[in-house]
Amino acid sequence: MGSVSVQQMADRVAALMEERLRMRGAGLAEKLRRGGRALPRRIRAEAELLAAAAEKAQVPKLLVQMDHARVAAAYDACVRYLHPLGRTARVRGYVLDLAAASGFALVVTAALVVGVLVWRGFL
Repeated sequence: MGSVSVQQMADRVAALMEERLRMRGAGLAEKLRRGGRALPRRIRAEAELLAAAAEKAQVPKLLVQMDHARVAAAYDACVRYLHPLGRTARVRGYVLDLAAASGFALVVTAALVVGVLVWRGFL
């Protein structure tokens, strides 16, 4: 694994973060600094490891010392998490959240109306 492939991995994860999560920034490290809170803790740690590896890959001596299997595993975890988050999944989640919130509001309102009617002696 060369420095180009490590940088390509970091660029791919950065592009997925921009595409799926709308995170802006120049590179993976800046995107993590600006909006890393949107990622789960485990995925954020993997992405930070990948960003650090991309920086270390620029120095040939550090590239040789790098754990390439660990970097590949971090890349796979990030891509596996970011890949299914497409537009349809986000819209579906938004609609389901809206429906759940509306349903909960209706149930609470009905319970309050019944409670007031019982309290006033109409039921």
